[in-house]
Amino acid sequence: MSVHATAQTGFGSGTNDHYDRSRPSYPSESLAHIRSNAPSREKLNIAELGAGTGLFTRALLADPSWAQSVGTLKAVEPSQGMRDTFNAKTEDDRVSIQDGTFQQTNLPDGWADMVIIAQAWHWAHPNYDAGSAELARILKPDGVAVFIWNLEDKDGAAWVDQIRNVYEQYEDGTPQFRLGLWRQTFETKSYQALFAPQKEHEHAYTLSANLDVVLNRALSKSYVAIRPDDVKSTIKEELTKIIQRGDGQVKSKENPAEFEFPYKTLAIVAKKK
Repeated sequence: MSVHATAQTGFGSGTNDHYDRSRPSYPSESLAHIRSNAPSREKLNIAELGAGTGLFTRALLADPSWAQSVGTLKAVEPSQGMRDTFNAKTEDDRVSIQDGTFQQTNLPDGWADMVIIAQAWHWAHPNYDAGSAELARILKPDGVAVFIWNLEDKDGAAWVDQIRNVYEQYEDGTPQFRLGLWRQTFETKSYQALFAPQKEHEHAYTLSANLDVVLNRALSKSYVAIRPDDVKSTIKEELTKIIQRGDGQVKSKENPAEFEFPYKTLAIVAKKK
């Protein structure tokens, strides 16, 4: 099974609790949008691939538009550390998690009404064709695949663009979302043969944040997590200067140390042919 080396190390054991604490949950608007594109059944079999620590899983289970719709959710995650955190934080009899990858999920043929990949499909690079074939294999004939990302919106404020410019220089060729390599999926033979053209939906919003929130979010990135402590310290110093300068920052009236953190979700829906 193929897992990118940076993902293996950056999301390996010892990094998972920090990741879970530092990453934001998903907005209800995006969850409702996904629900509106699900097959018309009272209870859904859901496969969640690259499930990580369960951030998306828990958001789904808690959301009013989903709470009664989940029949069984089978999560797939290649990192043992991520799976351990998932199990520790996700308590629901409908949910289980197992080892697997995008190309080899180890799930039954035609089992899933919906496959959801949250904050992870860019790691399928370069195996988008094999990944698309696997998604189709585990989906029912009227099943739906959903790819969703929840990311800092660099167009939402100058300071967000500036902090991203700091840590993006450490990517070292990892297939990050911003590079758009994942869009190769929709040009593969398997995708075009097995899925209808994708439909995309964006939702912009803001979160309340402070300096610690921004620093912890940066340190949760796989390509930052693998850096030595002196490099992490340098990154934190540069980010602190940007936050203190606050270009385009919208500060809280109640607490000047807090400010708006612009975010954006992108949800892509692909229906099986």
